[in-house]
Amino acid sequence: MSGTANDAELTPELAATIAAAFAKRDRANMGPTIEFFERLLAQHPGNPYVLYEVGGSYDTAGQEDTAIEYYGKALPGLSGVIRQRCLLQYGSSLRNLGRYDESRQVLEQARAEFPDSDSLRVFAALTAHASGHPDQALGALLELIADRVDSAEIKRYEPAIRGHAAALAPG
Repeated sequence: MSGTANDAELTPELAATIAAAFAKRDRANMGPTIEFFERLLAQHPGNPYVLYEVGGSYDTAGQEDTAIEYYGKALPGLSGVIRQRCLLQYGSSLRNLGRYDESRQVLEQARAEFPDSDSLRVFAALTAHASGHPDQALGALLELIADRVDSAEIKRYEPAIRGHAAALAPG
């Protein structure tokens, strides 16, 4: 099946194969999952969805340096929620490697493409914190709380929460 036009697609069959492998993974022992996705990539060379899954497997195994190579190769061919996840994981891996400026750039790009993503907001805050900007991180999380937590208590104090968020992370 290698070398076909379908190699860049996420066919229903490939999606089912990926989902089945994902369901079987053992986060404490990612070796078999990595091996499975590496074999799947050999069958579908260059497929961005498989590249993403290979990267994610290495990422879960704590091998971010390898993961980012796969994420970078996958991104140009991805769209929708899988692209959003790949950008988040790519940015997170860069942060874990101490590459904060690159992490921030990837996450800013992701937030521009997916402005309604709460998870991207959280991971951007993690990068801000890790890169020595804890006030910015806390401000961003307070803003997220004010935007998304629908409780009477939060709504009662929403103006104060937003005020603190603006003071911590102006602009």
